[in-house]
Amino acid sequence: MKHPVLQNRVRLIVWWLVWLFLAMGQSLLFYFAYGSFINLSLIDSLISLLIYSGIAFSLWYPFSFFNTGEMRPTTLISNLVVSGVISIGLWVVITKFVVLLVLPEQNNYQAYWDATFPYRIGTGVFIYGIIILSYYLFISLSNLSEKNAKEARLESLVKETELKMLRSQINPHFLFNSLNSISSLTITDPEKARIMVVKLSEFMRYALSRKDEQPVSLQSELENLRLYLDIEKVRFGDKLTTEENIENDCLDIKIPVMLLQPLYENAVKHGVYESTESVRIFTCAKIVNGYMELTISNNYEPGQTSEKGTGTGLLNVTRRLELSYGNKGSLKTTREDGIYTIKLFIPAN
Repeated sequence: MKHPVLQNRVRLIVWWLVWLFLAMGQSLLFYFAYGSFINLSLIDSLISLLIYSGIAFSLWYPFSFFNTGEMRPTTLISNLVVSGVISIGLWVVITKFVVLLVLPEQNNYQAYWDATFPYRIGTGVFIYGIIILSYYLFISLSNLSEKNAKEARLESLVKETELKMLRSQINPHFLFNSLNSISSLTITDPEKARIMVVKLSEFMRYALSRKDEQPVSLQSELENLRLYLDIEKVRFGDKLTTEENIENDCLDIKIPVMLLQPLYENAVKHGVYESTESVRIFTCAKIVNGYMELTISNNYEPGQTSEKGTGTGLLNVTRRLELSYGNKGSLKTTREDGIYTIKLFIPAN
């Protein structure tokens, strides 16, 4: 694992500022220990903590090796104690040697050293504890961050898989029915059969080309849905009519691909199929309080409309809204005066 101090410039700056602060604190402590402030106090503290910073820096490597989670707690504590004794011992010996090397003329340094030695050891133990605690916290936070990142990736994978599964549930009967209709039209009306094949080809090209769950504009979805409705119009003739009222501000709003398909399939299946009269499918989209309010409505014959089998498409769309927008997206349905209405509320931003 790379040293945490070297991972960015800010940490390196903070690292040296902390050691400067500790040097000033140690100098003040030694002032009280010795009884007076002499010229070499600050220099001694700076040299002392500069040496300790190097030792502390190198402690990361044995500590990260010890703290793998595979070592028993008693063994880990023993290793930390041994490394602490060695680190503090090296620090004390090297500090005295370097200070005498840098300031050989200071004859009173031995007295100063003897007076501050107990405090020096105490400071070394205290700083060692802070270093180990800091490294432990860093490793714990890194492991937690890595765990959260893995969970987020797993959640994203599960979400993507579920979205794809929901999308794959789009009614395949539409394709089979369309092919059967084309087969019949090739005999009774070849021109209509040709038109239907072209539109069906364009519709399937759109559906199959959107292999991922990247959102698409409402305009793209509506263009594809018009192909779907045109295909159904070839089958049902004047029995099916459509009307739209789409605000321009809504056209560029992104929605999950093929989100609306099950809703129009329901309108055709439970409106056109089961009605003896003409059915109009009306689509309206407008911006209301930061949300796109998308309305799909169709008339139906209450006495002939079957409730059974209408829930799967709605559950599909509701679940996809939840996965894509959380609690910001919603779907509502109403039946009133022979009109079945579905309203989707999707964030406009």
